[in-house]
Amino acid sequence: MKNTLTLVVCLAFICIIIGLMPVHGETEIYDSVVRLHVLANSDSDEDQALKLKVRDAVLARSAEILAGCDSREGAISAINENIDLLESAAKETVLSEGYSYQVSVELGEEDYPTRNYESLCFPSGRYVSLRVLIGDAEGQNWWCVLFPPMCLSAASGRTDAEDAFISVGLSGEQYKIITESDDTKYEVRFKILETIENARNSIGDAWG
Repeated sequence: MKNTLTLVVCLAFICIIIGLMPVHGETEIYDSVVRLHVLANSDSDEDQALKLKVRDAVLARSAEILAGCDSREGAISAINENIDLLESAAKETVLSEGYSYQVSVELGEEDYPTRNYESLCFPSGRYVSLRVLIGDAEGQNWWCVLFPPMCLSAASGRTDAEDAFISVGLSGEQYKIITESDDTKYEVRFKILETIENARNSIGDAWG
C-alpha cells in the first residue's frame, strides 16, 4: 500500500513538472524577434538625451526598412542589406546635435537580461540584436524589440502586440509566456525557459 501511494505521488509530481515545462515551442520566442540595443556615450544628461534622439532616428529608418517583413529571417536580411542606412541615420543625428562621437551599428547575437516592456516581459537569453554604439558606449542602455516593431507607439498596446507576434508565427500559448509571467504556471515556465536557454548557450560557448 505504501509503495503504491509513493508511486502515485511520484507520478502526480512528474505530471505537474511536465505540465510546467516549456514544451509548446516557447523557445521559438528567441528565434522570432530582433532586439534593439542603443548604448549611450555616458550617463551625463546630454549623452542620455542624445541616445534617445539617435534611437528615434534609427527606429524611423528601420520602420521603412522592415515594412512588409513577416519573419525574423526576412527582417535580418532587410537589416543587413540596409545597415549602412541605419548607421547613417544615427551618425547624422549625432552630428546635427553638435557632437563628434563615433557611431557604429552592428547586427549579431547578444545576451540580454530579463526585460519588461509595459505588458510584455522577455526572458533572458541570447537574441539576434541590432546594437547602436555611440562614442564610448559606456552610458545607460536602451533596450527594445525591433522586430516585430514593439518599440513603435503604434504597437504598444496589448492587442497590437499580440497581433504582431502571432503574425510572425508565435502561438497563443507561446505569447502567454511573455504576457502572463506573473501567473504562477507561466512564471515557472518562464524561469525554466530561461534556464534551458542559458544552459544551451553556455554549452555552445564551451564547444565554440
